Amino acid sequence: MQLKGEHLAAQLQRELKPVYLVYGDEPLLVIEAADAIRAAARQAGFDEREVLVAGSAFNWNDLYQAAGSMSLFAGRKLIDLRLPAGKPGRDGGAALQAYCARPSPDALLLVTMTGADWREEKAAWVGAVAAAGAVVKLIPPGLAELPAWLAARLARQQQSADAAGLRFIAERVEGNLLAAHQEILKLEILYPSGALRLEQIREAVLNVARYDLDGLREAMLAGDVLRLTRTIDGLQQEGEAPPLVLWAMTEEVRALAQINTGLEARQPLPELLKEARVWGARQGQIRKALQRVNGGRARAALAQAARIDRMIKGLASGDVWNEFLRLGLNIAVV
Repeated sequence: MQLKGEHLAAQLQRELKPVYLVYGDEPLLVIEAADAIRAAARQAGFDEREVLVAGSAFNWNDLYQAAGSMSLFAGRKLIDLRLPAGKPGRDGGAALQAYCARPSPDALLLVTMTGADWREEKAAWVGAVAAAGAVVKLIPPGLAELPAWLAARLARQQQSADAAGLRFIAERVEGNLLAAHQEILKLEILYPSGALRLEQIREAVLNVARYDLDGLREAMLAGDVLRLTRTIDGLQQEGEAPPLVLWAMTEEVRALAQINTGLEARQPLPELLKEARVWGARQGQIRKALQRVNGGRARAALAQAARIDRMIKGLASGDVWNEFLRLGLNIAVV
């Protein structure tokens, strides 16, 4: 079956198909749809998961081996197959067609890719997936549809905005859903549940200090202690909201912890970066930080961030800004 992205959640509630192909040009949408399928699979008893990255040297026999090799103590398996090139190639297409003709009854195959062109959409292997399971094409919203998309995101965090507020955000994040996602998260951090006024949205989205927050992230990941110290002091002097500072720092710490966990499981770094939603120039910054920060250190930093969160909420005592500096130094210093 062919499935639109907005119908995926309802389909997953009805039944799980043995094979899914999830693809589109917007990585955020592909990641979120794949996450929804993984969550449904876990709930349905697919306790084991194996990640396969089909690069140029990939052996397609590994797909059959993954479907046939089940752990003695596990139930069913989710095979998480990523196509970084946006297509499987001739051998891969043939292997996927053969698999879809006789899918394993004890496995769910999830295939994800970004950047596929129209020729790949018409390939025989895509038709085989549609016949055996579901093909989910994710189309990013245009400017006309973006306000409704933003409204749905706000509703998930028990917030809302009027048409003017939604249009204000949409005009500033058009063509960049990751930026839109970050702006929505920022609104949740800064404001309580309920209706948001245009003035609140304008203040959050146009807050020039967010560039300093970008500088804070960069200094922490680069190990630039002087810049880190100067930026934290500047943010404090400007009266920047502590929840926003914590969000900016924690986002990087969480990415480091998640990627380190994958590296410990011998997963490839390029795929881990995508899974952690690390794009563009930020990839180089995270790679540099990974040379200093191992999994244990990143997880300890997450625990430290949780303590700062309790301080901000008045549930623990301490100087929040001193703790921000300590958290940053724990990531920046070798």
